[in-house]
Amino acid sequence: MKLSQTGMGTVKLSNLDEMYPVQDILLQTSQLVQYGTGIYAYNNIPLLVRKNVEKIIIEKLNKYGCIEVLLPTLQPEKMWKDSGRYSNYVDEGIMFTLQTDKGNFCLAPTAEEAVVEFAREKLKSYKNLPVTFYQIGEKYRNEIRTRGYLLRGKSFPMMDAYSFNLSEEDLANTYQNIKKAYMEIFETIGLDIIPVAADNGTMGGKKSEEFMLLSPIGEDTILYDATTKTALNTEILERENYEEYLKTEYGITDISKLEKRKAIELGHIFQLGTKYSETMNGTYIAQDGKPTYYHMGCYGIGVSRTVATIYEESVIKDKNGKVEGFVLPESIAPYKLQIIAKMDNEEKVKLANEMYEKLTQSGVNVILDDRKIDSIGVKIKDCKILGTPYMAVIGDKLEEGKIEIENVRTGEKKILDWGQTQTVNF
Repeated sequence: MKLSQTGMGTVKLSNLDEMYPVQDILLQTSQLVQYGTGIYAYNNIPLLVRKNVEKIIIEKLNKYGCIEVLLPTLQPEKMWKDSGRYSNYVDEGIMFTLQTDKGNFCLAPTAEEAVVEFAREKLKSYKNLPVTFYQIGEKYRNEIRTRGYLLRGKSFPMMDAYSFNLSEEDLANTYQNIKKAYMEIFETIGLDIIPVAADNGTMGGKKSEEFMLLSPIGEDTILYDATTKTALNTEILERENYEEYLKTEYGITDISKLEKRKAIELGHIFQLGTKYSETMNGTYIAQDGKPTYYHMGCYGIGVSRTVATIYEESVIKDKNGKVEGFVLPESIAPYKLQIIAKMDNEEKVKLANEMYEKLTQSGVNVILDDRKIDSIGVKIKDCKILGTPYMAVIGDKLEEGKIEIENVRTGEKKILDWGQTQTVNF
């Protein structure tokens, strides 16, 4: 990508949000564009970060035997009335609705109803089960309290998966299978996630677990033991039978040594049982020839939340502790290298363009800062607000044909002779 084509000029950051500085940087540099409260457009780099996250999710879920589908986000209101959830979502002001002369519709905040209707036409026999369908798509919720930019929006990308199982035992096995997939997903992304015992709330069902990242900017409060990795959401303590619930479902018998910590919820998995299959008449023909309700599981990952968390976890500060930018993890960064050259030196510009063409043709995604700005210092500063892990500096202090490769996070540098190597090894 050539930086001149993005319309990006020199950037002076001001009054960064203390809790969410990196996402504020994205807004100030137009990498994110806000259309309204909780509604954002993604510019090139954040969009590619999001796609890389989605790619990891897809690869891992496919590995664990899940099947990707795509359900409509515009749904007839009748479907929600059939499940009995329409009035709750509308009364609470969560769901966006549309009244038209062709019927009334909803913008999906979740997809339990839609997936049961989808599955009913296909999973008619015990021979078809178990199966887990998943999708990655936009969800819509009229959040009253949007905060944290991408961490809580009105429109947001989400991975939601739904399993259809033969029995409660079969569901428990699928639930553990998806839990393993989640741990691999977040490990690959580079986030140290903790499974946290949680309350099912309005979703219903038997048990659930949230996947949390310890963080001072988190909205949730959990009780956590770093030694045993035991964790639970404090919301569970509001249940009348919380002690029995923790013991029966999670094997937690003593919470006296757990400490309160703030955390960000990035994923949630549920054992729903037959709640939705009963209300939506979702059945299969069992081995005994009788119609039997599906035992369902529901599994979600907030894609935009994960992207926002990656950015906030990637912050870098100067020697005085002031936020100066961020460096994306190499596993997620869409561009590995940013090429910076002195634009008033023809030889340096020629070398920069040569590097850009050869690396791009060899499959290395790089950014060429070809903006008509003479100051190398300004370009180096701007590199730190795009998240590129490495930068190649071609300046006046270097001999002809020499380039300086710098690890943006650590500041470690090495000098290469481009004429001899023609490659860059990170």
